[in-house]
Amino acid sequence: MARTRTTKKLAQRIDLNYFKRPTGLKRAKFWLGLGPPALALVWIAWHGFARDSRVYSSGRMSAAHAVLEAQCAACHMQAAGAFSAKASDAACLACHDAPPHHAAQHAALGCAACHTEHRGRVNLVAVSNQSCAACHGDLESASRATRYATHIKSFEDGHPEFRPPRGDLRRVWYRTAIEVNHAVHMKPIRRGPSGPTVQLECGNCHRPSAADPDLTYSDARYRTAAASYEKERRFLSNPGVLESVGPTSGRELMAPVKFANACGACHSLSFDERFDIGVPHDEPEIVHAFLVAKFTEYIGAHAAELREARDPLRELTGRAMPAKTVFYTRNEWIAKRVYDAEQLLWRKTCSQCHVLTYRSESRTPGDPPWLSESPADILTRPILPDIPIAADPRRRWPHAKFDHDAHRGFSCVSCHEKAMTSTGISDVLLPGMATCKTCHAPGPERAESRCFECHTYHDWAKRKEVKATFTLPSLRTTGN
Repeated sequence: MARTRTTKKLAQRIDLNYFKRPTGLKRAKFWLGLGPPALALVWIAWHGFARDSRVYSSGRMSAAHAVLEAQCAACHMQAAGAFSAKASDAACLACHDAPPHHAAQHAALGCAACHTEHRGRVNLVAVSNQSCAACHGDLESASRATRYATHIKSFEDGHPEFRPPRGDLRRVWYRTAIEVNHAVHMKPIRRGPSGPTVQLECGNCHRPSAADPDLTYSDARYRTAAASYEKERRFLSNPGVLESVGPTSGRELMAPVKFANACGACHSLSFDERFDIGVPHDEPEIVHAFLVAKFTEYIGAHAAELREARDPLRELTGRAMPAKTVFYTRNEWIAKRVYDAEQLLWRKTCSQCHVLTYRSESRTPGDPPWLSESPADILTRPILPDIPIAADPRRRWPHAKFDHDAHRGFSCVSCHEKAMTSTGISDVLLPGMATCKTCHAPGPERAESRCFECHTYHDWAKRKEVKATFTLPSLRTTGN
């Protein structure tokens, strides 16, 4: 007979108190529910007992402020046992009192508006484009007028093309006194009047300030000589430049080209066949004194040259024949030789590179000095040209920074391609934005293109000195 299975019989097999009996899974759930909250309370109590405020922090500090992670009161105001959510500007200025961005800026910005902390070990200088675009996206100054582009959101959106400064800045900063023809120098060129043909490179003349000069086309005699104009003209003020707070390596910008290092071997400053040396590369007064001294010394050892035989001349009929031999006094001979040498220098040698202007005198340059003045006047009161500043070391673009050392892997002509065809100093050889955007663009495989990469907000040259606040013992502690 078949066995009958009913629900009543099946129900008798079920333990109705099964939920009261402990199991491994139930014990795991219990401890998982009780353990983490208990550990959290212990952790909070421990940090509270140790007075470590990092328990309230929203994230790690930047690398520059990492030492202050346990010093919340250094930045946040404390009231009723709690810290303010926002750091005060006074706390920031207590350590580095940075001057404002621009005197005519429309709205005052707090430090934390651009430099946001508690984002990990980030660079606080690397502010977001949105911080800059908050003002420059629709630029409006306190005076309601600005000479800057008013709608710049990023390097890719609204940034104007590179160009020289406008108005007087272009005349002051971009007009140099050296007539350089880059196109000629970038082709095979003869080294000196009788030298071999050579191929110049950009690095022969243009080198960073901290780098050793290239002496391939230098002249040792000029390198050892001290030029009087270097102290007066090499270091000039640069108004408007926003200096960075970071250290400089000396390789960011190119140093002014020096004649002794880059030009002396090719451009001879010879002045007379009697001498195998050239005049100093210096102010006209120094050159004049050098010529007077050299010819005075020479005629003292060669007095026979005071008697000079003239070459035969073809004179018109009826004119008196000049004497075949001319006798000079000592001063007359020196004055004539100095005059001839200076005419060669001012009109041919120096004018190849320099823009010369003459000072106003009664006698115009070019008249033989012995026709209107005494030799003594020529030697003591010469007519000398004025030579404007040849090398201006001030920054060309004062509101942006550039580091040549970071681009040392690229050839010069890859960016300054216009130098291959430039024939005058009025040419602007700065590369355009399209050249920079080849590398600097958004994306993981591109170089940094945010605003901070080229622009500095604060002019750290005008920062104020601050009074020291922290001590080493206080920073060694973990609490406040």
